[in-house]
Parts: sequence; C-alpha cells; structure tokens
Amino acid sequence: MSDATPTAHHYGITVSDLDESLAFYRDVIGLDVLSEFEVAGEAFEDATAVGGASASFAHLDAGGARLELVAYDPAGEDVRGRMVNDTGGTHVGLSVPDLDAFHEGLPDDVETLAGGPRTTASGTTILFVRGPDGELVEILEA
Repeated sequence: MSDATPTAHHYGITVSDLDESLAFYRDVIGLDVLSEFEVAGEAFEDATAVGGASASFAHLDAGGARLELVAYDPAGEDVRGRMVNDTGGTHVGLSVPDLDAFHEGLPDDVETLAGGPRTTASGTTILFVRGPDGELVEILEA
C-alpha cells in the first residue's frame, strides 16, 4: 500500500440536532463518544463549499472506524426518508453478536424497516433502523 492509498477514517452523518442524535447513537445503538468539537472559519467554509459554514461535531467509536455526527449552520436541504435503493443514498452498517437481543432492547419509538431482523439468502441476518433524522442504520449479526 502506498502513502497515497486511502484507508477508512470515519463515516459521517449530517444531523439536525447534535444532542438528540448523540443520545441515539450513544444510548440506543451503544457507541462510545470519542470527542466533541466545533469548527468554523474561512478554511472550513472553503473546504465544505458552504458560505458562512460552522459545525458542531461528535465522533463515536464504531469499532475500527469513527462515526461522525455533524450539525451544520447553516443547515442544508432536508433529505429525510431516503431508501437504501435511492441512487446516492447511504447507510451506516454496524454489527452486533446477537441481533435478536439488540432488537428486543430497542425502545418502542425506534423505527425499523421490516419490524424485526431478517435472514437474507446469503445467510446474513440484518435489521435496518432509522436514526433521529430518518437516516438508515443497518445492524447485522456478526
């Protein structure tokens, strides 16, 4: 591998309310918070191509990579409710050792796409849940 070959650093999700999303990923999903910080200034505006941009960030430990939650000011277009088959759609994939136990521990207000875990033809058991901003999170048993 050369010094120019990329490796995973983080997976980002833009959120509307950092505190609400942080509570979901920390308390419901079970990820540990690594850091919280804010970024602003001309270099950040230039890098993001968002005039006047500032943002609040939280990094969480997703077991080998970071999950980055970021709330921007100004906020951009709301794209809630995208589906996994939408071109350009994204989701975060996380694994747990016992998906049935994870599912049973979810609060009643957490939306799932199929109502419960499903085992696919490949033999992988998966469950899609929606985060506070409608983002898709795939939980799979591994």
